[in-house]
Amino acid sequence: MTRMSVFNSPFLLGFDQLEDVLDSVAKNAGEGYPPYNIEHTGDESIRITLALAGFTREDVAISLEANQLIIRGKQQDAGGKEFLHRGIAARQFVRKFVLADGMEVTDALMENGLLHIDLHRPPLEQAIKTIPIR
Repeated sequence: MTRMSVFNSPFLLGFDQLEDVLDSVAKNAGEGYPPYNIEHTGDESIRITLALAGFTREDVAISLEANQLIIRGKQQDAGGKEFLHRGIAARQFVRKFVLADGMEVTDALMENGLLHIDLHRPPLEQAIKTIPIR
């Protein structure tokens, strides 16, 4: 079965990579852990907040790979603790966010079990270029 693409139009040239990004995002959309919020904190600012109960700064790594913000978490071993009930998730995770060109990570802060990642998008400059005809 062939899949129809919104990028099949002959007027959309060079969007192959965008189609791959959309496929990747669709595959990761079903994962619900860890829960997160995304909020506008200003005209060009966004904050991503992940709920990471039980994780420490040392358990979490944040990286930028190409145009993806990747947050990885893996808790240290429980150290031989015997739980009567374990309701706080302790599994490892990878959460990915695709960032638009020009977006910058400006800060990351872990407090009270919440990881805050601040992003800034500088305003886009409109570029008009005239192409000379030979």
